[in-house]
Amino acid sequence: MKTFFTLSALLLAGNCLMAQTNNELSPKEKKQGWHLLFDGKTTQGWHSYLKPSAGQGWTVGDGVIQLDPAVKEGRGDLVTDNEYGNFELSIDWNIAEEGNSGIIFLVHEDKAFDATYLTGPEYQLLDDKKAEDNKKENHLAASLYDIIAPAKEAENPAGQWNHTVIRLQNGELTFWLNRVQTVKTHLWDANFTELVAKSKFKNWKGFAEYHKGRIALQDHGHHIAFRNIKIHEL
Repeated sequence: MKTFFTLSALLLAGNCLMAQTNNELSPKEKKQGWHLLFDGKTTQGWHSYLKPSAGQGWTVGDGVIQLDPAVKEGRGDLVTDNEYGNFELSIDWNIAEEGNSGIIFLVHEDKAFDATYLTGPEYQLLDDKKAEDNKKENHLAASLYDIIAPAKEAENPAGQWNHTVIRLQNGELTFWLNRVQTVKTHLWDANFTELVAKSKFKNWKGFAEYHKGRIALQDHGHHIAFRNIKIHEL
């Protein structure tokens, strides 16, 4: 199966994140109630947005799920079969040079919205050094895309693994990148409403209005790989 990151390259790039076997839960995580969203072998539990199954653009091999932008058919964002409201998501990602992608959450899957980002806020994934969309601080990696810039720079370079945590509980949203807190805000309060009003989403009916939804891995046309996708419902 075609992959863009060889196993040896992934292992070398991810030494700091290899303390336990990839795509498995530790005894502690199991006890705490974590669940795997990616089994390391298949796209089970995922489908392409508004489609019944995962498109051919998403391939699985060497324990990672990754986007093949060369595939012309079967493209689009990959979303979870289940919806989540209060949760903590843990995920590793490895983006190519000049790459752009995102983790979009609270996605309301409905034919009235032809893209995940029309309803779901986004944790930005980006090669901050070389990506075209690196001109605004609130477009950098670990930002709440176009709304809140990351408080600190914590991204590992393109081609290396990064570790992201997104926690949402009763509207309180916190982002981490490589164990550094980058965003902390409260969805749906007056301050958040004001921030959205100053963003590109100000006139988007339905954006960030849903309190439960799917989690999406964005197809932005660049190579990106994911592994260790885990969730704990709160």
